[in-house]
Amino acid sequence: MDEVRANQESGQPRQVSVEDLRAAPRFTLLIRSAKLLCEHGEYLCIIRDVSASGVRLRTFHPLPAIQAFSLELSSGERFDLERVWEGGDHAGFRFADWIEVKDFIAEASPYPKRSLRLRLEFPAKLEVDGNSGEAMIRDLSREGARIESELPLAIRQKVRISAKGFPSIVCNVAWRSATAYGLVFQQVFTFEELAKLAAQLQPVNRSIAPSPSAIARRIA
Repeated sequence: MDEVRANQESGQPRQVSVEDLRAAPRFTLLIRSAKLLCEHGEYLCIIRDVSASGVRLRTFHPLPAIQAFSLELSSGERFDLERVWEGGDHAGFRFADWIEVKDFIAEASPYPKRSLRLRLEFPAKLEVDGNSGEAMIRDLSREGARIESELPLAIRQKVRISAKGFPSIVCNVAWRSATAYGLVFQQVFTFEELAKLAAQLQPVNRSIAPSPSAIARRIA
């Protein structure tokens, strides 16, 4: 750790080898949800263990065939990563700069923790009181979504939303701002369902998610 501080104080980036990753003390984190960001999209993951030099993640689908990612915690804090290996449902990454493990585990940040939201954009259809209209989903979480639509909706109004590759879900309107609305799903996704669905909805790895009909049967 003294070496970590020395590099941080000097302002020089720490070049981390595979041997460094293996040698650094690791701290097991049984369940810590996060998301991986890259040029192809945003993907949910679970942090399994971490050291000052790297992190091992549980993934739910093959990742895009690139090396550069960012890891975003529920606090909003981000860390630049380079993929070192991937096997089965786990992958190992090295940090661009060594970290303070205690701060990482505590998710020390000036920002409050919040439910992980995936910034996805895709068209959808709304059905409400016998009427239908178009909408654009702007982000998605296990519990709900943020949409934009010209269809006027009232707070607490019940709506049904559906889209290509996305199951038909009954929701309630939680908030509105001009043409933007926050929807709360009446039946939430499991973490794994949302992880696989998000991968299907983005350009890479469209074939690895369960079919929307399979998810719809569970949440119906």
